[in-house]
Amino acid sequence: MKIGIIGSGLVGATAAYALVMKGIGRNIVLVDLNRARAQAEADDIQHAVPFANPLNITAGDYADLAGAQVVIIAAGVSQRPGETRMELLSRNAAVFRQVVPAVLEVSPEAILLIATNPVDVMTHMAARFAAVLGVPSSRIIGSGTTLDTARFRTLLGIRFGVDPQHIHGYVIGEHGDSEVLTWSQVTIGGLPLDIFCESHNICFDEGDRLEIEARVRRAAYEIIEHKGATYYGIGSALSRIIQVILLNQRSILTVCTLKKEVLGVSNVTLSLPHLLGGDGILDTFSSSLNQQESEALKASAEHIRSAIDELEAANAI
Repeated sequence: MKIGIIGSGLVGATAAYALVMKGIGRNIVLVDLNRARAQAEADDIQHAVPFANPLNITAGDYADLAGAQVVIIAAGVSQRPGETRMELLSRNAAVFRQVVPAVLEVSPEAILLIATNPVDVMTHMAARFAAVLGVPSSRIIGSGTTLDTARFRTLLGIRFGVDPQHIHGYVIGEHGDSEVLTWSQVTIGGLPLDIFCESHNICFDEGDRLEIEARVRRAAYEIIEHKGATYYGIGSALSRIIQVILLNQRSILTVCTLKKEVLGVSNVTLSLPHLLGGDGILDTFSSSLNQQESEALKASAEHIRSAIDELEAANAI
């Protein structure tokens, strides 16, 4: 099983390392404009193989992606001093206009997994460029709020002293400030959050919820402020998504993909609980959100759609 990774910076390289640590796939190909960087990362990760799992890590070109089942796209340009968000998006659109067709030309059956931020808009771009080649949007997936959901469950696990894997609750919408934490859907061991707290004599009020929300939303900002970038969490999230695809596990993850309509907002890419398997997106689950959450999700969808509208007006996509 071959996995391609476009962009061997911190996110791309850490995703490759996470795949090796978990033994996912068999061959990993790193592709980067800086071939020397890709080769150095491939060599360094390959040296970890004797301590982990027998994968083969190489640096290559687009031609070496032939036969890849999944290709991560973690490529993109950095923001220049004084550059607006829209100018940055336009330059990244130009990158994706070249990268997406180049990948699909050599590996037309591959599922594309987008990691470049802002991931909702970049996934929308990728789906647009892939559609020209006849590739359905179900095979163009963004990491979305997979990491935000993990952060949410992690903080709840710490607060209640429960393994996060036994806590269910999603972060949906934008991977960004307008994301929505679905408190009404949280369960611990199958019990709704309020009932769990009541049965265990735990006081958990609105102030506690707001604190957790702030920590989930501010997590990336805090990490970037003190160490420059986030990569362990997203690298692990990407490896988990690929595991689900390669093994056709049919898991429910909050990845992002193009939707025809969400709460009255048309043609928008955002995160919802999606059933994911070997063919990509298999189904979408519309949670029974309360009114406040529904309104927040619609606002989040409108926020993403406005960025897409600006790009379309600028003829960037």
